[in-house]
Amino acid sequence: MIHPLASNLPKNNCAFFCKMAMPLLCLAVAIFLSSCKHEKKVYQSDCNNDISYKHVSFRNLIDSIKNYDHQYIEVEGKYEEGDAESALVNDSTFVDHSSQHALWVNFSQDCPLYLSGTRKGLFEYNDGKFTVISNKTIIIRGTIDVRHKGHLGSYRGEIDRVSYIEL
Repeated sequence: MIHPLASNLPKNNCAFFCKMAMPLLCLAVAIFLSSCKHEKKVYQSDCNNDISYKHVSFRNLIDSIKNYDHQYIEVEGKYEEGDAESALVNDSTFVDHSSQHALWVNFSQDCPLYLSGTRKGLFEYNDGKFTVISNKTIIIRGTIDVRHKGHLGSYRGEIDRVSYIEL
């Protein structure tokens, strides 16, 4: 005997489900793909063009910072700025983000950073707004200085003469 409510269901449940789920699946894929289209922006300076850099992980840099003193390095991290703050921290959510595990970032007027292929400066008012880099993961190149430790000397060290930032 067939249940009275069962007669209202389509005979082929799979076909019905596919008809209903396909538009939702297409929408989800479209949203995912559009979120992946983030174009990377690179800001560069001519300061360190003749120097080759060493790529180093953030954790290795913080743990062995004295080994990188006065060296031109490239590192990835999350940039944070605020009142008396210009810091690069580990972008992992599972590590200590205190200033003792962060680098002070010293942007210099001697090394102006421009968007590649343009003369649009990182800290200039462009297209009706400033470039927002706070709370974003960036790749940065600069020279490590272990003697200068930023605001109130509370950071692990400083990255100076910044000549490259990739957002």
